[in-house]
Amino acid sequence: MTPSTGEVYRVDWLPGTDVLHGTCHCGAEHRAEDPVAMWEWMLAHPRGHRPTGTEEPAGDAS
Repeated sequence: MTPSTGEVYRVDWLPGTDVLHGTCHCGAEHRAEDPVAMWEWMLAHPRGHRPTGTEEPAGDAS
């Protein structure tokens, strides 16, 4: 038996559209029409998205 990581990924289909709405375990959300692109976005964590309520790190001003 594999230990659980506690990570939950959710993909919902928006009825009447071809759009998928994904929610990552970190709370980040994404919309896409291509299911492969949706899963690539989710599984690339943390590249490509940040948890809800966080900001990009401040860059070096030099």
